[in-house]
Amino acid sequence: MSYDPTTHLLLTPRDDEAPARAERLRELGLGDSPLPELDAFARRLARRTAAPYAMVNFIDRQRQYFAGLYTPASDRAEEADEAPPDSQVGRTMTRDQGYCPHVIVRRKALVLEDVRDYPRFAGNPVVDEIGVRSYLGAPVIDRTGTALGTVCVVDREPRPWGRPGLETIKAVAAELAERLQVREGTR
Repeated sequence: MSYDPTTHLLLTPRDDEAPARAERLRELGLGDSPLPELDAFARRLARRTAAPYAMVNFIDRQRQYFAGLYTPASDRAEEADEAPPDSQVGRTMTRDQGYCPHVIVRRKALVLEDVRDYPRFAGNPVVDEIGVRSYLGAPVIDRTGTALGTVCVVDREPRPWGRPGLETIKAVAAELAERLQVREGTR
């Protein structure tokens, strides 16, 4: 856990479910490598929300892993029929970066139309390092009740996600949970 030394706000939430989540992710074979079907899922999410970045994020004890990732560079690579180049948004982040660790601990969606409007979130490293200004994310909760990770979209500009954005991200998280259940049955 980390705290903002000036405001004493908790920047990284305490996550008591991390050990059980890490074990469940291992059982499912998730969170260690990119999965083409999750990259495609992230691409559809980005298009559905008109967001430039979308992720399927699995969170273990130490880090976040974007097993599904869509960035503007993804489309350029697809047009050129090559692997996506490394972008400023990579496949891993520490638990102190971003907003998904808050979503997974809260176990409910988070809508930040402009992260700078929220003192707890404005000081997050992704604001200055990557330029994140807007976030929309929801937890992916599997059939066992384990919050495995999140689906999220971000933008470098403030976005009025509103109720439609909230409903969309929650529906997409539920859809992914169902897909993971089907995937589990075929392993």
